[in-house]
Amino acid sequence: MAAHEALDRWGNGSGASRLVTGSRPVHHELEDELAEYKASERAVVFPTGYTANLGVLTTFGDVGVRICSDELNHASIVDGARLANAEIAVYRHADADHLDVLLRDAKGPAIVVTDLVFSMDGDVAPVEAIAERCRRHGALLVLDEAHAVLGPDPAPWLRGVDALRVGTLSKALGALGGFVAGPARFIELLVNRARSYIFTTAPTPPDAAAALAAVRLVRSPEGERLRARLANHVERVAPGHPSPIVPVVLGEEAAAVAASEALLAQGLWVPAIRPPTVPPGTARLRVTLSAAHSAAHVAMLVAALGALRGASVPGAAPVA
Repeated sequence: MAAHEALDRWGNGSGASRLVTGSRPVHHELEDELAEYKASERAVVFPTGYTANLGVLTTFGDVGVRICSDELNHASIVDGARLANAEIAVYRHADADHLDVLLRDAKGPAIVVTDLVFSMDGDVAPVEAIAERCRRHGALLVLDEAHAVLGPDPAPWLRGVDALRVGTLSKALGALGGFVAGPARFIELLVNRARSYIFTTAPTPPDAAAALAAVRLVRSPEGERLRARLANHVERVAPGHPSPIVPVVLGEEAAAVAASEALLAQGLWVPAIRPPTVPPGTARLRVTLSAAHSAAHVAMLVAALGALRGASVPGAAPVA
């Protein structure tokens, strides 16, 4: 409905970049809502989450800066770091002590960038420990929250730390785009320096309106009910798991593909993830749960995964 109303009012396209004639009131409304949602002074919207990460890392990752990046970070973070003029130092996955060594050895300013929830394993970064290291060394913390549908909310750990919170409008929110929220002075710099913001067409008005409606829904009592429903789904599939991304590691590519095809034949779409997205020998099924799934859907999945665990899949390692 919101997208249709925006389409009727402004048309389908934005027509230009944000700094030329591409901005509409709905873009600014969305940014204000996102800033409030993320407890930040200001937010800026990008066409995608990918371009948001590129914009942040190429803007702040200048010559003389060290970017410290978790080894399992999303491809958009990897590419943003590669495109920056900064030095890149990769720390062991979720290892705050290794990060501390890299920050201590930095010759100049440093940026720490990490997914909050990692896209292939669905595990959570140790944000409290990472934020403490950033506070100790005066580093800028960049958190990609694209997959953190169920949290955790990092805000309590970010006090006294310069932090930018990157997110997506394209996955759980069902629209299209990405955003960065943080201190006003950092967002102002992005607006005036980030090439992936300045030199690309603005998000369309219907997409921005749909995203605004989705953010407001997420922040409402209905959003709370949907998150509780999703958390219950996760608990039924993988008790104690912290996110809706549940990996079923099978090992070899052929085993993952065969398992995915077998589930599809039962009406369950569970993609096979293979190298180079994941390391060799760790091909997997990537279960992605949604509040839109019913209890019956989840029951089907649990039964099918149980049968898979009990079956002998050629080329498969023991199912995780």
